Amino acid sequence: MNKKFISIFMLVIIMISSATVFADSAVGDVIISLGADLTESEKESILEEFNAPESVYMIVTTNAEEHEYLGDVIPAGKIGNNAISSVMITYTDKGSGLKVDTSDKITYITERNYINALITAGVEDADIKITSPKNATGTAALTGIMKAYEVSTGEVIDDDIKKVANEEMVRTAELGELIGNDKASDLINKIKQEIAEKNPKTKEEVRDIVINIVNNFNINLSDEQIEQLVALFDKMKNLDIDWDQVYNQIENIAGKASEYLSSEEGQGFLQSLKSFLNALIDWIASIFRA
Repeated sequence: MNKKFISIFMLVIIMISSATVFADSAVGDVIISLGADLTESEKESILEEFNAPESVYMIVTTNAEEHEYLGDVIPAGKIGNNAISSVMITYTDKGSGLKVDTSDKITYITERNYINALITAGVEDADIKITSPKNATGTAALTGIMKAYEVSTGEVIDDDIKKVANEEMVRTAELGELIGNDKASDLINKIKQEIAEKNPKTKEEVRDIVINIVNNFNINLSDEQIEQLVALFDKMKNLDIDWDQVYNQIENIAGKASEYLSSEEGQGFLQSLKSFLNALIDWIASIFRA
């Protein structure tokens, strides 16, 4: 249930050497990126876990590609020496937004990290499943998502946008270790929305936005952390990013969360949570009464 609220991201470029690409991906089209270092039995297991359809387009992501496209923003130790995390992308109706589901084998990049970076890169309207045969950071899947998107749509994502989206993911993950993943994602999204609304022209205007939002979230960050965020969003504002699309995607995600909480299923979850907490309080109280 928590996966409805928890969530990340991603990156890459590829060299499309030859290939029959379905450049106009239709609703329901599926593409899978497998880590190049999977064994044959691991590949079969992952395809079974994905419940992959027969008509699926397959690509492979290598460890060299991970290091090439993530090495500037992710420590080499996080990337490792093997590409094993894998991803399946299913294209959905226009306006449906992004949905990311990661297995418990993905240990570093969260669902919201994937989503936030994908929004920055301009990817939209897809269901994305990510898994691995054993614990992995998820960087091969991260690389594979953008690679798969470019192959399947025929749209090349600007290298600078990929880099800034990757850096966004890293900064969000770093903040998540300090303040929690959800709060970190909310902070980054709020800054992006303010950038979209106010269209700052100078680095100082970006700094004002960052500092004001950090203060509003009542978060204590070091000067270095503040400057890292300022540098990130200063680069972001100068890129050819569709800020209207970014803003709308963030609003769409927030709206779906609110819609779920208002639904019968969401209300049932909240009631179950309330009952559990009440029972826990009663149990703790009984210990002290004993």
